[in-house]
Amino acid sequence: MKIGAENKKQLMWMTVLLVIAVPLSLYSFRNMFGDGGSHAVTTAAAPAAGAPKAGGTISVDSDPRLRTDILDQSRQVKLEPGRNIFDMQEQKIETTVASVRQAPNYHYGPDPPPPPPPPPPIPLKFYGFASKPGETKKIFLQQQSGEQRMFVAVQGEVVDRRYKVIQIQANSVVMEDMLTNNRQPLPLTPR
Repeated sequence: MKIGAENKKQLMWMTVLLVIAVPLSLYSFRNMFGDGGSHAVTTAAAPAAGAPKAGGTISVDSDPRLRTDILDQSRQVKLEPGRNIFDMQEQKIETTVASVRQAPNYHYGPDPPPPPPPPPPIPLKFYGFASKPGETKKIFLQQQSGEQRMFVAVQGEVVDRRYKVIQIQANSVVMEDMLTNNRQPLPLTPR
């Protein structure tokens, strides 16, 4: 059987990986099942459970045995309703008594101008409309201020040289004040 150039590279890599994998698997197998060698923990060398070290602190990770005395102490603690078992202490909320002051309103520069006043209402009343077949719809308007005058107008017509009829609807008319470009709907007024 002849081995080509590509197969030689693959065979070389496989051999290197096999040489690395065999000792690693033997090492892990030996540690998994334990051989009682140098990795065994001797209890004589470890300090007694709960005995303080030279610095005065108790080492938790020096003795791998279960500490049943700590478990018994935690079982004897009576839980109060509403107590958070994950907090070591209750948090104290300090009540501060302080006067409530309003921040001074510092205004620099001139006062802003007041908003413009709303446009005056259109002084016309809409009384109704009339339409004949084949003719445009006509509306009846009455002037509210000054002398009482009646106007008959169609859509697009100017009334009293100032108010233009924009739209005629069944219950209202939209009028525009041509001096202020203000549009207002005039509702149908009963007599």
